[in-house]
Amino acid sequence: VQLVESGGGSVQPGGSLRLSCAASLNPDSDYCLGWFRQIRGKEREGVALLFTRDASTYYGDSAKGRFTISLDNAKNTLYLQMNNLRAEDTAMYYCGSWRCGMNPYSDADWGQGTQVTVS
Repeated sequence: VQLVESGGGSVQPGGSLRLSCAASLNPDSDYCLGWFRQIRGKEREGVALLFTRDASTYYGDSAKGRFTISLDNAKNTLYLQMNNLRAEDTAMYYCGSWRCGMNPYSDADWGQGTQVTVS
């Protein structure tokens, strides 16, 4: 799966950003999709996940109540709406796709990332 992220940038604390990930998804297949973030020198962490089979979602503790993951099937685009951003949300954000049941950290396809800076 090819993935291309966009929508990152600089924002003040309390502000909002919407990240987009254009994905080359096969409409006849099921995917696990997710947004991950990585601060330089630290491990990549999962922020929000979406399972295309039933559109169920999962959020990491840092994202609950502030971020929303969604998928526009017509546009094959995954979104992450981020509200009430905090300085600790500053990171490179990556979109990932993997076969459900596999380990995303070793088996996912990744986009190039988009930088989010909150200050």
